[in-house]
Amino acid sequence: MKDRSLEALGLDDVPAKEPLTYPGRPTTEPSLLTGDELLQLDVRPLRLGDWYVEEQAQQQRLDEALSGLGQVVTGRRHPVIAVGSNASPGQVSHKLSRLGIPATVPMVPVRVGGIGVGCSGHISPAGYVAGTPYVDRDAEAVLVVAWLDSNQLKAVDDTEFPDYRRAILPGDEFPMTMPSGERLGGAYIYFSAHGVLAGPDGRPRPGGGDQSALLAALLDASPRLRELLGPDPAAWVKEAGADRALRERGTQIFGEEGWVLPQTDFLPYLDDSAELRLYDDLPPVGDSLPPMP
Repeated sequence: MKDRSLEALGLDDVPAKEPLTYPGRPTTEPSLLTGDELLQLDVRPLRLGDWYVEEQAQQQRLDEALSGLGQVVTGRRHPVIAVGSNASPGQVSHKLSRLGIPATVPMVPVRVGGIGVGCSGHISPAGYVAGTPYVDRDAEAVLVVAWLDSNQLKAVDDTEFPDYRRAILPGDEFPMTMPSGERLGGAYIYFSAHGVLAGPDGRPRPGGGDQSALLAALLDASPRLRELLGPDPAAWVKEAGADRALRERGTQIFGEEGWVLPQTDFLPYLDDSAELRLYDDLPPVGDSLPPMP
């Protein structure tokens, strides 16, 4: 049997621990994360819960496998689009496991329309500059969608707030196509409360790439950042990750350099229940959006 551990698959990077590895390595195939393993999903022309989990010599429907593990089935989970480290199985496993929450999460690359991936206008607690989505009606990209249960969603919320806010995107405005060809009715997405970093051309600076290259470019573009966090990316993440005041000053410099574009396009889709932490009766996204065709 093939070793499906995150370490064997090269997917065990944890950007929260190693900031220059941000955003980590995303899963590139439909998978079920189970702790420190990533099991393949056999895509069927059916809903997600009816896909099969490739495990040892036997196959099980995904919902059967989740039930067998004592976990919530797919129909009671919340699809969340990841544009940064939440697409990385290593980071997701770390976020959940350190809180004692089972890291059992279906993770599926989905073709999403209307979303671009940029860089947030702030420095994260780990010291890196994280990714953020922005609305770009002409864009189309394959992004990982994680299906979280309510406890997992709370845990991820706690790692994102207050720097990120959660929106709920309707599938009729932001097309989301599964590998099976099924269209999702909608999904959650986190977007930065600090705006999006602009590049030299005034448009959103592309995110999701090499963190060292990004930080080097920002240091090269701002003498004040070099003085504060330089001379190189390693120094940046070491100093910023250890000192909140430095992170706040660096974030302030982003604005003073005129690099920050406001994030307002997601506000019409803002999920107020996330802001108020009203989770007890929170339905899965699909229950409150138009049904999938």
